[in-house]
Amino acid sequence: MTAANGRASTTGSGSAGRTAADAGTTRGRAADGAPAGRGPVDDTVAAVVRQWQAVHPHIDTAPMEIIGRINRCAALLQQAEDAPLRRAGLTRPEFDVLGALRRTGHELTPGEIARETFSSGAAVTKRLKQLSERGLIERHGDTRDRRVAHVHLTDAGRDLIDRIQPEQLSYERIALSGLDGDGQQDLAALLGELLIQLEGRLGAPRG
Repeated sequence: MTAANGRASTTGSGSAGRTAADAGTTRGRAADGAPAGRGPVDDTVAAVVRQWQAVHPHIDTAPMEIIGRINRCAALLQQAEDAPLRRAGLTRPEFDVLGALRRTGHELTPGEIARETFSSGAAVTKRLKQLSERGLIERHGDTRDRRVAHVHLTDAGRDLIDRIQPEQLSYERIALSGLDGDGQQDLAALLGELLIQLEGRLGAPRG
């Protein structure tokens, strides 16, 4: 994320199958671009936008209003979601490795883990070493190619990820509770459309 520290950037259950276009037409917008029936949004990003508009009255702040809010929401959500990970002694990247092994349901090579977690090979090697030392994963060589390693969860690793994942979902459910079912679907559709466009142009980030 551009503003991983949570600061706004200072640079320029409804029916299934709804699309991003449906979201825009269904909810409607007022003439000034705000959602129909709603007043101006007054959040931390709005304050930043007003300050920039005061300095540069003719600047187009529309991108800042979107990207700044996405960055701020991402930082707040990750801060909340990382709480159960810290209690378990895991970092977010380590949790992602365990999650990839659990959700795919089979052994993975380090290269496959790197692709599943949008990480570099060097970063995955370090995380696998740490998880192996804790007894959460095991590695073994390929019988046909000794250069290839295969990674799988231990019982302890599976138990840990199965315990933490419901906590993560609970945090997410609470975080989204301010939006009704239709609002959540609309937001998911719009974010999905944006994600597809960004990944197509920029590629997936690796860390």
